[in-house]
Amino acid sequence: MRAILFDAPGGPEVLYYGNAPDPVAGPDELLVRVRATAANRADLLQRRGAYAPPSGASPILGLELAGEVVAPAGPWRAGDRVMAVVTGGGYAELAAVPVGMAMPIPENLSFEQAAAIPEAFLTAYLNLFTLGRLQTGETVLIHAGASGVGSAAIQLAHAAGARVFATAGSAEKLALCRELGADAAINYREESFAERVLEITGGQGANLVLDFVGAPYWQQNMAALALDGRLQLIGFLGGSAGQLDLGPIMAKRLTVTGATLRRTPLARKTALTAEFIAFALDRLARGELRPVIDTIYPLDAAAEAHRAMEANRNAGKLVFRID
Repeated sequence: MRAILFDAPGGPEVLYYGNAPDPVAGPDELLVRVRATAANRADLLQRRGAYAPPSGASPILGLELAGEVVAPAGPWRAGDRVMAVVTGGGYAELAAVPVGMAMPIPENLSFEQAAAIPEAFLTAYLNLFTLGRLQTGETVLIHAGASGVGSAAIQLAHAAGARVFATAGSAEKLALCRELGADAAINYREESFAERVLEITGGQGANLVLDFVGAPYWQQNMAALALDGRLQLIGFLGGSAGQLDLGPIMAKRLTVTGATLRRTPLARKTALTAEFIAFALDRLARGELRPVIDTIYPLDAAAEAHRAMEANRNAGKLVFRID
């Protein structure tokens, strides 16, 4: 099969389109002909040598895919259209997918649209509801609101009846956040998001914060959280180390949790997938939820997509079409 490969860690220039062995599906796995996949921050880290795949995972980049079942298992039949999160191997013509991770693609969605869903929406669902315990009527602050995960989180939280605030760094991205259901969109480059959240909430703060930035946002996140608030750490785009004041955690009875979907045990990811299907699949079919796509590339242009993501040029997902 053809796949995006690299022989040594480095910049986007190390990526090349080459030949790789076909994956062998296990007894509880589907073999899927991949029609589309998408770029994620984890792919950039793995390419740089900073994020090794879990034991037993494919060394090929790619954490999500959409395609057609070639070798069926469980309830799936050959030719079924599926989308899924995988622990690796998405940047390829064929991939093995655990039966419980496969989700049916709604008829109204193309393969490219479907490929923009699994990693972003499952990560958002995990951090909003499973770990973040977001309830109807609560307030959530979502950083990087125009990113793949951020754009999914805004829609999911809005659909669940939460009050949604989002941060972004440009007028275009702020407009996208509002279009997706954010009640307030905050330009973090021009104002303190903590002060704005406290102003909007009458000094109460947000019940939940989803943060992709890390250490540079710690103090403002602590200030923006309400009593008994929850901080979900999803990434460290700004770094993970720094001088952190832990006092607000005790003073406000805060909970701080970190999570990575890729290293979550398969049984828990399978349960998460079932919960997401129950909550979101009909909403996706009706167009109430939608994947946000910035650009669709051919797979052999993976290096170009990585450069765009590293420069933070995208609003929404960067998708690869595999012909």
